[in-house]
Amino acid sequence: MTPSKRWVKPLARAGYGARGLIYTIIAVLTVTAAFTAGSGAGTKGALTTLLGQPFGRVLLWLLVIGLAGYVLWRLIQSLLDTDDHGLGPKGLAVRGGLLASAFTYTTLAVFALALLGVFSGGGGDGGNPVVEAMIGFFGTQVVTIALVLIFAGIALAHWWKAITRRYEDHMEADEDAMNLIHPISIIGLTARGLVFAIISMLLVFRLLSVDPTQSGSTGDTQPGLEEVLQFVQSLPFGSVLLAVMGVGLGTFALYSFAQARWRRINIEDA
Repeated sequence: MTPSKRWVKPLARAGYGARGLIYTIIAVLTVTAAFTAGSGAGTKGALTTLLGQPFGRVLLWLLVIGLAGYVLWRLIQSLLDTDDHGLGPKGLAVRGGLLASAFTYTTLAVFALALLGVFSGGGGDGGNPVVEAMIGFFGTQVVTIALVLIFAGIALAHWWKAITRRYEDHMEADEDAMNLIHPISIIGLTARGLVFAIISMLLVFRLLSVDPTQSGSTGDTQPGLEEVLQFVQSLPFGSVLLAVMGVGLGTFALYSFAQARWRRINIEDA
């Protein structure tokens, strides 16, 4: 491995660890909200909470470094196809998802930097600028339908990965470690898949309530994790369901930490 590639592995592992930390905070806030009058927080809420803790600025800076590593690794996975997904329709869909993940975590890193005062802006709750631009070009209904299908597809991909244990193909762990990784991965991927499924459902609800003649933005931000948790909390037995969701997201955090430790980082062939 060349020196220019050697530093990618620790950055990628730090990235998985950063994702694990974010979901750990989200899980704690969600379970806490289930037994109080509060509500769960999304990824940005998790970063805001982290900043308010002792040594919060130091921790947030470390998280930004981890997020940068995660974005870099997602870009390498997508553009250089380190996991051999190929150029077929399925492979391109997976690589497109990895590229979208890189963009998502880039915006999260920018939000964290805004919280740290590195620059102004980026800390608001506005919609996704790419989505807003697409709505302006194609119209609300077309973009919303596309997002419904995309998020539903992501949910199914998470569940399929859990059912078929495809995550095992990317792990370098012995049998004892895999005995621990299996339940963590299955529960964590199922829980995160449920989040994407609910986002898709919320978008369907929004689509049904939009004026068919409207071609601009709906005026609402795209639903995310925070809206999912609020929806779950509003259901019958919402507190119990929210607690279960919190445990599931906490398990996804453990899955992220397992990836930080055992995930195969195929940078050698990139």
